[in-house]
This record gives sequence, structure tokens and C-alpha cells, in this order.
Amino acid sequence: MPHAPRPATDATTMSDALAQFEAEGYLAQMSAREGGLVLCLTCREETPAGEVSLQALIRTEGASDPDDMTAVAALVCPRCDAHGTVVLHYGPSATPEESDVLRELEDDRGETGISADEPTVGH
Repeated sequence: MPHAPRPATDATTMSDALAQFEAEGYLAQMSAREGGLVLCLTCREETPAGEVSLQALIRTEGASDPDDMTAVAALVCPRCDAHGTVVLHYGPSATPEESDVLRELEDDRGETGISADEPTVGH
């Protein structure tokens, strides 16, 4: 699914990002697991983040707390082809699992690796 650029703005909330991806067909849910794995909640399979297709990424900041930094990623599960999202904290509030997944995701937008400190905006 090709996507137009999505600039991150201070007004973009996690709910907005999730709603945008849902409208584009990313209906499944995924989560970060220990060891840089992504769990697809559709097929219940864990996959190394480097094997999961990153389609888009939107950064958000909490309205009341700018340190509440999250990245909402649109992913495709290589096992069952589910199109879904995962919410990953980055920066000081990131868990080791979230940092590992952000670092290991293969960026299908033409970049390799994503900084766990400041992910790039997707398209």
C-alpha cells in the first residue's frame, strides 16, 4: 500500500494516527516483544522486527506531556499478511522491547534501521 507523506505535527495524537491507519486498512494489532520481536495478534506468531514490513510511521507527542513520545507504525505481518499497527514509545519512556523493535525494523520506505531515540516520519 503506497502512502503519501504524513508530516508529524504537534496536533497529531496517537488516536489520530491510529484512526488514519485504520482508515487505510491497518486493522490488526501488533506488539513489541523481548528480543526485538513483533507479536501479530491475528496469527499469534512472533517475528523478528527485521522481517516485518514497515509501511509507514507517525510520531506523536502527548498533549499534556511532551516527554510522552510515541511512534505509531503501520506494519504487515510476513506470516499471515495482516495489516496492523503497533504503538512504540521512544526516548526516555521507551521500554527495552520498544527500543529493540524500533532499531530492528526494516524500513520499506528506503531507509534501514530507525533510531530508537527519534524515529523518522513515514509516508
